[in-house]
Amino acid sequence: MFGKIYLKFIFNLLNLVGLDTEDGESHMNKENTIRLLEDKRVHVLWKEEREKWYFSILHDVRILKGSTNTLTYWPELKEQMRKVGNEILTLEGILYLLAENNGSINQEGISTVEEENTLYISEGTSGITYWEPTNFDMETTTIWSFPQRGDWATHNSKYRGNWSPYIPRNVILRYSEVGDCVLDQFLGSGTTLIEAILLNRRGIGIDINYKAVEIAKYNLGFARNNCFEPKIVQGNAVKLDFIMDNSIDLICTHPPYANIIKYSENIGDLSLCDIDDFLEQMRKVADESFRVLKKNKYCSVLMGDTRKKKHVIPLGFKVMQVFLDAGFILKEIVIKEQHNCKATGFWHQKSIDFNFLLIAHEYLFIFRKPQ
Repeated sequence: MFGKIYLKFIFNLLNLVGLDTEDGESHMNKENTIRLLEDKRVHVLWKEEREKWYFSILHDVRILKGSTNTLTYWPELKEQMRKVGNEILTLEGILYLLAENNGSINQEGISTVEEENTLYISEGTSGITYWEPTNFDMETTTIWSFPQRGDWATHNSKYRGNWSPYIPRNVILRYSEVGDCVLDQFLGSGTTLIEAILLNRRGIGIDINYKAVEIAKYNLGFARNNCFEPKIVQGNAVKLDFIMDNSIDLICTHPPYANIIKYSENIGDLSLCDIDDFLEQMRKVADESFRVLKKNKYCSVLMGDTRKKKHVIPLGFKVMQVFLDAGFILKEIVIKEQHNCKATGFWHQKSIDFNFLLIAHEYLFIFRKPQ
């Protein structure tokens, strides 16, 4: 099956790029980055400095395999191309296939999610050097700071806005037991579930964005002794119908901070909501969290503040109140220090010029569902 799909894949790309012309030049319009492959729309990229077209594997394999889970195809494709002597490189984080004028095919890239001009790169399991953090000690105060965010297992910082794995590791170790079920309904790149697996917990991860789901599945595509296989679902955090009442041992999640970072377009994503709409949706999230969590168990939520017209909007405390209104009891408030924010350099001088302070903290709220 793989061989047929692989050959069909190459054949379609070569025909699409127009390699049968006499001068070997492509007739594709460099202004248009959408092309048809078997009557389906696919994404292509023109690299001016290389004067070459690249085609997105994530779109093309989905079409040719008739599957939405394209990242499981990557290990097979990578191995097949290694056998035939193709070089594996990266091209701005996107899994692209290079179609050169001489007809040769090379693999360049890994996987991608686009989020406000940022490209996510997943290393998969091939580059893992260690599975656990070194010199780890559980946090014992209400101030948490992780200057080195953590890159063990398949963790990395490329997915914009994801949290340091030290946070779910501390939460999972303190508030759950081996074999417990951990829920993260804002899965993102899978940080929480990676830690759940490493710490021998069962995990359920949900995200409304199919790109995030694919990336998380790829990051979670490793096997370790005595580890549970996670359940990963494309779904909505405001409606967890497939989860039974009082069935979750721990909720450990990191929602978007309203529309500070937009992760998708027009799919009901909370990252597209303004403050008022976001809080209304978070009420539904809190109600569902309360419903599915077992009594006397814990729900942890990381949330940050935002700013509008040089004044702070206390989004963290507003979300805290939403969860209290749902019936939770507040166990702890942790102040988590932010490090290595990409926007800090840009805003540093503006904070002086326009007289406002840069927000350098987040809140980790630990709630308990009462008996």
